[in-house]
Amino acid sequence: MENHSKNPIQPSDSKVLLSTLSETDRVAFYKKTYTHVAGGVLVFILFEYLLLQSETIVDFALSMTEGYRWLIMLGGFMFVTNYAEKMTLKSPDKNMQYLAYGLYILAEAFIFVPLIYIAAYYMDSGPEILNQAAIVTLALFTGLSAVVFVTKKDFSFLKTGLTIGFFIAIGLIIAGTLFGFNLGLWFSVGMCLLAGGSIIYQTSNLVNKYSTEDYIPAALGLFASLMLLFWYILSIFMSRD
Repeated sequence: MENHSKNPIQPSDSKVLLSTLSETDRVAFYKKTYTHVAGGVLVFILFEYLLLQSETIVDFALSMTEGYRWLIMLGGFMFVTNYAEKMTLKSPDKNMQYLAYGLYILAEAFIFVPLIYIAAYYMDSGPEILNQAAIVTLALFTGLSAVVFVTKKDFSFLKTGLTIGFFIAIGLIIAGTLFGFNLGLWFSVGMCLLAGGSIIYQTSNLVNKYSTEDYIPAALGLFASLMLLFWYILSIFMSRD
């Protein structure tokens, strides 16, 4: 997958930092943010279902997993990711922010098409694997988020390690694609660790860095990390089947 990590948010003077507000106001912001994350998951499921109904889209998505085409697909996905992140952060128009969030969710749904199609239609226990991967992903996401809220520590120091880790991962993906070797189970495990670190980092930003108006970019960052974790947990479950 791609580098989901984002720079810490530097709100403008016109915005009110969440950390300066009362506990009640912060809780209201958290609820709004996680509601948008949950909404993103539901929209992702809807998009995924609709995409899988089209044989043309499925065939095209499967063809893009072959050789250098996978790198093109990842490059396009990273471009959409970068655009969506910038739009949600820089545009004061909430409609534009929602549009960018929706575009990102659609891109996630499309890049998941080959993985979910193979799991659902080519594996004996496909539906069971999908359910198990989803449950484990949500449990880990909840647990890692809880660590940040309980400890109230600033985990922004993870940024450097996450950036290096994602660049190494991208290099390995490119090398594996070009030279035709399978990255294997341990790569997926390593990516799960990176995704977990990204969830902690994004949640820490939610608590310490965002302003009251940044619930959409906050939701996008958390959703991106959640989907990255789901991708590699599902990959691990599929490799065991």
